[in-house]
Amino acid sequence: GYTQSTKSGQDGTFRLVNIPTDQYQLKVTAPGFQSYVQTVAVRTQVPIQVKAQLVLAGAQQTVEVSASAEVVENEPAAHTDVSQNLLADLPIASTGQGLSDAITLTSGGVVADSNGFFHPQGDHAETTYVVDGQPITDQQNKTFSTQLPANAFQSLELVSSSPNAEFGDKTGLIVNAVTRSGLGQKANASFDTYYGSFGTVGEDATFGIGGAKWGNFFLADTSRSGRFLDSPEFYPNHDIGNTENFFDRIDFVPGSKDSLHLDIFAARNWFQIPDTYDQPLQDQRQQARTLSFSLGYQHTFNAQMLLSVNPFLREDRVNYYPSGNPFDDSPATIGQDRHLTNWGTRADFSYSSGIHNLKIGSEVMQYRLKEGFELGLTAPTFNPVCLNAQGGAVTTPTLTNPNACAGLGYTANPSLALGLIPYDLSRGGTLFLFHGAANVNEQAVYAQDQITLKNLTLSPGVRFDNYDGLSTDRLVEPRFGFSYLFKKTGTVIRGSYDRTMETPYNENLILSSTTGAGGLASNGFGSFGNAPLRPGHRNEFDVGLQQGVGKYLRVESDYFWKYTNDAFDFDTLFNTPLAFPIEWRKSKIDGVSARISTSNLHGFQAYMTLGHTRARFFGPETGGLIFNSPLNVSAFRIDHDQALQQTTYLHYQYKKNGPWVMFTWRYDSGEVAGSVTDLADALALSGDEQAAIGFHCGSQFATIEQPITSCSGGYRASRLVIPSPGTFDPDHNPPRIAPRNLFDAAIGTDNLFHKEKGVKTSLKFTAVNITHEAAQYNFLSTFSGTHWVSPRSYQITLGWTL
Repeated sequence: GYTQSTKSGQDGTFRLVNIPTDQYQLKVTAPGFQSYVQTVAVRTQVPIQVKAQLVLAGAQQTVEVSASAEVVENEPAAHTDVSQNLLADLPIASTGQGLSDAITLTSGGVVADSNGFFHPQGDHAETTYVVDGQPITDQQNKTFSTQLPANAFQSLELVSSSPNAEFGDKTGLIVNAVTRSGLGQKANASFDTYYGSFGTVGEDATFGIGGAKWGNFFLADTSRSGRFLDSPEFYPNHDIGNTENFFDRIDFVPGSKDSLHLDIFAARNWFQIPDTYDQPLQDQRQQARTLSFSLGYQHTFNAQMLLSVNPFLREDRVNYYPSGNPFDDSPATIGQDRHLTNWGTRADFSYSSGIHNLKIGSEVMQYRLKEGFELGLTAPTFNPVCLNAQGGAVTTPTLTNPNACAGLGYTANPSLALGLIPYDLSRGGTLFLFHGAANVNEQAVYAQDQITLKNLTLSPGVRFDNYDGLSTDRLVEPRFGFSYLFKKTGTVIRGSYDRTMETPYNENLILSSTTGAGGLASNGFGSFGNAPLRPGHRNEFDVGLQQGVGKYLRVESDYFWKYTNDAFDFDTLFNTPLAFPIEWRKSKIDGVSARISTSNLHGFQAYMTLGHTRARFFGPETGGLIFNSPLNVSAFRIDHDQALQQTTYLHYQYKKNGPWVMFTWRYDSGEVAGSVTDLADALALSGDEQAAIGFHCGSQFATIEQPITSCSGGYRASRLVIPSPGTFDPDHNPPRIAPRNLFDAAIGTDNLFHKEKGVKTSLKFTAVNITHEAAQYNFLSTFSGTHWVSPRSYQITLGWTL
């Protein structure tokens, strides 16, 4: 877990800084005295004064200790704490997604998806990151932007229920992140270099130094891999990428009442877009760049009152490049230039006295959006106007009118997307070109309190949001939570109600707000005029239980239920990372998450997380680009829906500085994959697609060269669960990805040569998917495309720490 130590001054005073909110054990030791131990709960940034009186060794003292209460926390919100040590140990499935993988592997309510993407508590991407006070509600996934590397963080707090009033925009999961600081630290440094499967190579370097009034922590990470993204084939094809990250945190404490910190982050991702075997000439690529500045200022008025101000500026620039020859791209040639600038200020006043921990604050920010996009269809079979007698596509380039099919002896294609015909280059069309710019202005004020009444904790709050972008909305959002501690049994019960405004995703928001119902494929650009996506309104209920078992074990479980009018998701363009926000009429999401965890038992530590999510969405849909799912179904299960996900983590270290071993087991029962609902859908797939899902008719398995075109006997797919004939139901029996079990392991030492001082050498060997499970995250999903989990891969890391 998280630890921090310091030495007192000559007058006996001490100060610990940059401590994340959590419950801690404070221990004070001095030669000749008994140790002083006290449980301290850090709930706000207001300084906590502790008076530690040491007793001479040998003297008698009586202390009342509730052993079981030490492992439970009397808080209304369910949360998971992730320490710096755990972040360093967890296996990373792919380059550039360490933060995402850590969240997926430690939080029970999170459903894993491709490219480090995850679905928190049944939502698509409703996650807010608060990094040293800077709110970030845009996606921090490597296909959309960049993300801070895992070794930049001192700790993470993952809040999965009862979001306080200070949080808005995206509240499915709150990630409170505290970065590493050099304040009060002696000079320290680390350098790691690693090499692994798929030509993965990288270097990570950190340096920290500081004193009582200043500090600096600097990080530089670089990495290159031949499997940068999760590919649409099991073995990657055209999938090289690299990432570079630079982070600097500067701390300055001019006096006892004031402190400042400045975070500077710069990053770049460059990668090829993975191809399928059906795209031998395609050479599409993407580059994402991020530059961020965040300033934090705190003024302590007295022991009860604190003012915090956090101005920030963040810029994302994403470029997507088509192949040099448009007809090398299939089924479409695509280009994009997307620019997002987010700037604003967050300020709050905290007051802590007696039973109250009060916070009153405001948030003012603006998003400046610019979008350039181009698209042209290049495959004449993708959107054929006419079909021949065998049901095949008629590729005659002059056929653009479905009314002419019958006169030529053909049949009009019943699935024809009329809106795409003008942009079909294989039929003489022209590129679809779009350029747009818009500002999104957001203002919020909030007030919240945490009231402690002996064993009862209350957390009332209220927030007001004003959203002024392509659409406008405002909402008053009451929030209330409670928890109660039964000391004798070490049991905490909790519950909450939260009203929230869920704002539209900013990525490609302008284009998606212009295409109208069904997206471009149904309407053609502008046929419905502007149909801007508008914020959703949500009612959320949570109940939970936490139980301590002795001093070393904690069991907790929570049930969540969310009802949202105007619910969001993404329409992904083929297998590319380009996604366009869409809005459904409403959603009903509920589920259960659970966690069993131990404290450190003589070097052994373990946890297990479990989650179950039902995610029901209701049409019609608005926005998107090329949308191919039913628009008017009364209810259907979206791909966030999964019956069970489970993570088991085991870690053992021999003595304090000895070697260690780590093992994880991840089970996913399978997300919804709605494209193959019956035999006819399976037979319509290409040979490559049939082989991808392991489709077979009797003993005949499909291959790339020999697809199965008819089947009169029994059929199955080893990597996709297809409903039995006549049983498909989009709400109660949709097709799903087949269940998968993934096992990862690592062994290493943080002090190879057992040195007490000076430079220490570390060595680590990691194996991901050690059983070489051939499994998929998704298949032909409108919301995420087709992506495979990583094949078995290895990585060896050699490092030095000062």
